[in-house]
Amino acid sequence: MDRRQQKTRSAIFSSFIDLLSKKNYNKITVQEIIDMANVGRTTFYAHFETKDDLLKEVCASLFDHVFSDVPQIENTHDFSVAVNKTDTIITHILYHLRDNHRNILDILTCDSGEVFLKFFKHYLNDLISKHIVLKIPQEIPEELLINHISGSFVNLVQWWIEGGLKQSPEQLTIYFEAVINPIFS
Repeated sequence: MDRRQQKTRSAIFSSFIDLLSKKNYNKITVQEIIDMANVGRTTFYAHFETKDDLLKEVCASLFDHVFSDVPQIENTHDFSVAVNKTDTIITHILYHLRDNHRNILDILTCDSGEVFLKFFKHYLNDLISKHIVLKIPQEIPEELLINHISGSFVNLVQWWIEGGLKQSPEQLTIYFEAVINPIFS
């Protein structure tokens, strides 16, 4: 993708995220997105077939790095040496949620939050199935356990947001581990 295409895509993403923080997803029109991004309808459809495809791409662009199995050196943290450690991955995610609150946390708490949470939980479920659910108690179906743990994490994040992000990502990771560890005892 050339720089012009990247710039256009970025303008569409930014406009869409801005609209999501102000309106319900279902009430946002493609026309509003293209007006705010200052691009034509044909240009929009050259990048995305539908508004749903745009949402999927926005979520993928936000979450692909955040949920990466290989954390890198960041401005506020460096977990690059602690690859594939569950607590490190969770803390890394929490740093991104805190550091990118404009793009992520605002959307999680807006009217369209439920749509965004669906994608967030999808990424969480994948992470949990790869890194946390290693020894599943026989009497609990794996899908139920994964959904329960990701729901606990989402609730933890929402509690953190509502409380003004007062705790550090490291402290939240300790809380999360304290909540889920009894499941595996």
